[in-house]
Amino acid sequence: MLKSRTEIDAIGHRVVHGGEAFSEAVVIDSSVKDGIRKCAALAPLHNPPNLDGIEACEDFFPGVPNVAVFDTAFHQTMTPESYLYALPRELYKKLGIRKYGFHGTSHKYVYYAGCEFLGLNPATAKVVTCHLGNGGSITAIKGGKVVDTSMGMTPLMGLVMGTRCGAIDSGVVLYLIKNGYTADEVDVILNKKSGMQGVSGVSSDMRDIEAARNSGNTDAQEAYDLFIHRLLNYIGGYYLLLNGADAVFFTGGIGENSPSVRESVVRQMSIYGCELDDEANKTRGKQVVLSKPGSRLQVAIIPTNEELMIAREAISLVK
Repeated sequence: MLKSRTEIDAIGHRVVHGGEAFSEAVVIDSSVKDGIRKCAALAPLHNPPNLDGIEACEDFFPGVPNVAVFDTAFHQTMTPESYLYALPRELYKKLGIRKYGFHGTSHKYVYYAGCEFLGLNPATAKVVTCHLGNGGSITAIKGGKVVDTSMGMTPLMGLVMGTRCGAIDSGVVLYLIKNGYTADEVDVILNKKSGMQGVSGVSSDMRDIEAARNSGNTDAQEAYDLFIHRLLNYIGGYYLLLNGADAVFFTGGIGENSPSVRESVVRQMSIYGCELDDEANKTRGKQVVLSKPGSRLQVAIIPTNEELMIAREAISLVK
């Protein structure tokens, strides 16, 4: 417990969207705040309150440096074939339409913590990190640099999530609008009424989905199967992009705490020389190797710690 505000050396802030302007954490000044404002169009529900928090801390802790740690920053090492969409290039130049990726702070922490845990060299390791929770994303990382990630310009893209649809045919959006839905209504459908909740009709929570499927609910079973199917698509694709991988790391609420999901995924990795340790897979929320000794592809639970990562980034900039 702090006795005085003067004991604070730095304040780290998670900022959701940094666009192309920020590829690493930065000490906040007026130009940084302007940059966060400019990115608000890409994250209207997140960047404005992020900025409010920054300015509140500046008022309450005068003279204490504030550091912005961007969810998108870690992904800025992606090359054009990973981040560009096959749209007219002027849309990228004028509106910034491209893949940015999210959960970057978590993926970065898990990559380095996992490499340390398994004794991999982070300068050369090839890893697929799976951040699975109500929101989820998968990232392919080589030598500490992101090769590709599943979320896109917004956090709607990629995996099947709690209430978000993930990757769908973009023609579906046009079809809905042509059938009388407004853009705002489509936004609500895709972001808040889809995903596990929408398909199962049960819940957005994987624990509820698993309980329902175990009770014979076929809609919940299909939602679960869709979730796993999409996971396997990304993991397999990223394995090829990396030209093979040293490890796959599970993190996030589902990744750390669902033996069923991990088993459903890892059983399919036998083609990569990975064999699941059933006893280790019973673990919840703790760092553990899930693959049996001798597996060519190692798999582990690596609990994320975004707060620690933000603190480290902040201290590194102000010490």
